[in-house]
Amino acid sequence: MSEPAAAAALPIIRDALDADLPAIAAIYAHHVRTGLGSFEEEPPAVEELARRRAEVLARRLPYLVATEPRGGILGYAYASPYRSRTAYRYSVEDSIYVAAEAGRRGAGRALLSELIQRCTADGYRQMVAVIGDSGNLGSIGLHAGLGFRHIGLLPAIGFKFGRWVDSILMQRDLGPGATTLP
Repeated sequence: MSEPAAAAALPIIRDALDADLPAIAAIYAHHVRTGLGSFEEEPPAVEELARRRAEVLARRLPYLVATEPRGGILGYAYASPYRSRTAYRYSVEDSIYVAAEAGRRGAGRALLSELIQRCTADGYRQMVAVIGDSGNLGSIGLHAGLGFRHIGLLPAIGFKFGRWVDSILMQRDLGPGATTLP
């Protein structure tokens, strides 16, 4: 593949729009129904996802989509507060979901890279990934490849599809991390 053709194939990362919500809902519904990346067991309606997105945006956190050059949604990602207590105010948690047919095309990496960049620019110091299923090697590898380190395992923390499911905790510094005071 020539260099210009390869560059054209890269996903475009932009802020999610209201019009993207049906595609986001379809991507998420697939993961809820077939995977362990989410511990939800019933896919939420578009209206519920709109409410959740509004909550993220009200906190001035990023909610992004990856698109093909022709505009199709390949995946989405957002940051949310890691915990609600004020002591966690410099820490965020990432969430990333890629369309089943878009896997291994760079959308997840592009989304997470942009999420890291934006949260760093906004003054956050830590990003946490709570990865459903210790066998989710794609997500674990994606996060490790972008500087996250394995910090913990929550064994059998969830129950889905008739079995106990682990969660992996990964974390990375944003900007100066804990080397300086905010």
